[in-house]
Amino acid sequence: MDDEKRTQPGSGKGLSASDFAGVGLQFAFAIVIFLFAGQWLDRRLGVDGPFTLVGVFVGAGAAFYSMYRRISAAQKRDDEERKSRR
Repeated sequence: MDDEKRTQPGSGKGLSASDFAGVGLQFAFAIVIFLFAGQWLDRRLGVDGPFTLVGVFVGAGAAFYSMYRRISAAQKRDDEERKSRR
C-alpha cells in the first residue's frame, strides 16, 4: 500500500472505533492492578477485605478518569478538525 493512501487515526472521517480500541483493556487492567494491590495490602496488614474494596474503587475511578481524558482529547481534536474544514 502506498504511503499517500494510508490515513492517520481519525483523519477525514471524524472519530472511529480504532481510536478507542485499547480503552476497554486499559480499563480492565487498571481495575485488576488495584484489586491485586488491595489484596496484597489486606494480607500484609492481616485484615479481611477493606483494602481490596478500596483498591477496586480506586482502580475504577482511575480508569474512568483516564477514559474521560482520552475521549475529551479526541473529541476536542475532532471538533478542531471539523472547524478547520469549514
